[in-house]
Amino acid sequence: MAKIPGSAGLVLVEGVRHLDEEAAVYEGMLSGWENQQKSRMLAVTTIEPRIALIRRFTDFAESYPWAWTASDVEDFTVSLTSASGGRLAPSTIRGYHLVLKLFCDYLTDQRYEWVRECRDRFGQIPSQVCHDWNTVAHLNDYEGRPERRPFTYDELQRLFDYLDQRVEAIAVSGRKGALAALRDAQMIKTAYAFGLRRNELCKLDLADLHHNPHMPDWGTYGSVHVRYGKATRGSSPQRRTVLTVPEFDWVIPGLKQWVEHARPILNPGNHPALWVTERLTRVDGRYLEKRFTRIRAAAGLPADLTLHCLRHAYVTHLVEFGYPERFVQEQVGHRYASTTAIYTSVSNDFKTQTLRKALHRIYAPQPRQSESKESS
Repeated sequence: MAKIPGSAGLVLVEGVRHLDEEAAVYEGMLSGWENQQKSRMLAVTTIEPRIALIRRFTDFAESYPWAWTASDVEDFTVSLTSASGGRLAPSTIRGYHLVLKLFCDYLTDQRYEWVRECRDRFGQIPSQVCHDWNTVAHLNDYEGRPERRPFTYDELQRLFDYLDQRVEAIAVSGRKGALAALRDAQMIKTAYAFGLRRNELCKLDLADLHHNPHMPDWGTYGSVHVRYGKATRGSSPQRRTVLTVPEFDWVIPGLKQWVEHARPILNPGNHPALWVTERLTRVDGRYLEKRFTRIRAAAGLPADLTLHCLRHAYVTHLVEFGYPERFVQEQVGHRYASTTAIYTSVSNDFKTQTLRKALHRIYAPQPRQSESKESS
C-alpha cells in the first residue's frame, strides 16, 4: 500500500536503531509534517515558522510530543501572557494554539502511522492537547489596537499640504532629494487614493497601470492592477483590479507627473518598478514606513496614525460617498464583507449630515392639504 506524504514510514528507516531514538523519532515527525505541508502546496514562509514554534514548545515542555499534556499548553499560554513573555496579543496566542493543534492532528491521524510508531517504541502515544477549554477563543471580529483609526479629512489635508510644501522647499533650496520627495509624496497619496496596503503599493510596476474604457480621458490611470495582494496563510498572493473613482481623480495628475516626467530623470531603463530609488532599486516597505513616520511627525499628526490608516480612511470615505458595500469590498480585496466592516468608521460630519436629513424627512413641516390642491 502506497504511503502518503508525511507518513512515518517515509522518514524513518525500518529496523534501524538510533543512538538517541527519541530525538530521531522527533526529528522524523517534524520532517514528516514539513513534507505533508509541502504536498499541500503551502509556502515555505508558512511552514518554517510553524516548525520553529513546535521546537519552541518542545523546549518549553521539556518533553517530546508523545508525552505532551494539556497542562503543558496551559503553562505555555501563561508564559506568553506574562510580563517576561512580552504579553502577546490574543490573536497571536490563538495563532500559536492553532499551529499546536494542527501538529497534534497530524500526529494522531492513523494514516501517518505515528501513533503506532510511538506505541511500539516508547509505550506512549501522542494525543490532541489543544481543546476548547485551554485555547484562546475567537470572540471578536477585530482584535487590533483600539487606537488605530482612519485619517479625518482635516488630517489628510494637513498631510498632503505638508507633502507638497516639502517637495517645493527642497526644489527651491537647490538641495538634492527633490525627486525622492516627489516620489514619497505621490506614493503616500496613491496609497490613500486606491486603498493599497504597503506591500501592494511598493510592488506596483508600470505595467500595472491600466485604462478604464468608461473614462478614456484618464489614460492609463483609470485603474491599478494589484498582483501582490495579501495572501491567506499558505496561499499565493491575491490579485485584483482597483478602479479609480471620481472622488479620487485628483491623484491622476500626480501619477502622470511622476511616470511621465520625474521618473525618467532617474534613467531607470527597463526597470519595471513604478517606484524606483536614485540607485535604481525598487522602494521597499521598510523605507516607506520609516519615511512616513518622519513625515507624519513633521506634519504634526498623531503618532497613532500609521500608513495603514490611509487604507482605513479609503474604505470609510468610499462608504460615505455612497458606494455599495460589495464594490468597496472588491476595491480593497477583502474576502468577507465583515472584514470591510471592521475598517469602516464614518466621520462625525457624515453622521451629522445623515441625522440632519433624517430629522428633516420626519419632522419638517408638511404642506397643508389646501395648499397642495392650490398648487396642483
